[in-house]
Amino acid sequence: MNTDKLQTIRIEPAQRQRAAGAPWLIFSGVVAITAVAAYFAWPKAGDDRRVFVGNTKAADTATPTPAKTLVSATTPAAEANLKAESKNPKSAGPVLTVSGYIVNRERIEISPRMMGQVKWIGVKKGDLVKKGQIVVQLDDAEQRARLLEIEGQLGGARVGMEKAKIAFDRVKRLRATNNETAEREDEARLGVQAAQAVIQQIEGIRETVKVALDWTVIRSPIDGVVLEKLAVAGALVTPQSFGGTKGPSTALFAVADPQDLQIEIDVNESDLPKISLGQKCRITPEAFPDKHYGGHVAEIAPEANRQKGTLQLKVQIEDPDRFLTPELSAKVEFLVAQP
Repeated sequence: MNTDKLQTIRIEPAQRQRAAGAPWLIFSGVVAITAVAAYFAWPKAGDDRRVFVGNTKAADTATPTPAKTLVSATTPAAEANLKAESKNPKSAGPVLTVSGYIVNRERIEISPRMMGQVKWIGVKKGDLVKKGQIVVQLDDAEQRARLLEIEGQLGGARVGMEKAKIAFDRVKRLRATNNETAEREDEARLGVQAAQAVIQQIEGIRETVKVALDWTVIRSPIDGVVLEKLAVAGALVTPQSFGGTKGPSTALFAVADPQDLQIEIDVNESDLPKISLGQKCRITPEAFPDKHYGGHVAEIAPEANRQKGTLQLKVQIEDPDRFLTPELSAKVEFLVAQP
């Protein structure tokens, strides 16, 4: 082996040791980077604030603080909305949801006050009517004939009254000259009083006939809508009629106010502690699930149903519209107001 060539590739002992400071520099760099990352990741004192920029809300995951610590960068309109929300109570969600039926608060069935034949009826089911509007006309021929008869009797009674007065005046003059007795004068005076009583009696009968004549004209008692028509022209109606599927009835038709609606529901007795008079509700008709209406508990029945174990409630609907139809079902959510 060539010794000179081996000497050319030999490494001196001093060159075999590498620099001792290189590992410590790498370790120090890793520690520094870790410290910087920990500094930025550690939560600061102001990280629990929310910043509003326009309509975009940026919030971290820290626990929200009371409204007085909000830092706002919004427009004046947004600030006004935020203040309004802080003043108004917000719903904490429904505490109870029950289904019921839409009903008219008052259903009025208009009936005749005497027997008669329907001469004309001017409404049909679904028509809107005004208070005082004539809706039914009964045959009034009998009442008008009776009124003429009474007028004739009244005319005869007035003639009798005049005769009685003339006779009394004559007797009174004769009595003044002592040509007539006191008894005859008293009889003449009583004749005048009797004639007045007859006139008063006939006038009373005339007023009775006028009332009966007025009863032949039937008017709507309220502004509302015709729910049901139960008579037709030419039918003989009485104050109490029998027939149909509803038993005895006296109604010509039924009317109700379409702007005065309620939800009638039966609540289990175990749910009664969740309900109070005047409690706010949210109403959703089953036919239109995207429609929602406000309401409040208007009536709580004073007596429960023992067989069902329920109590009937009525929830008044606020601002109903054409989408709410009586006798359709609706869902009622009983709400709890929370500041």
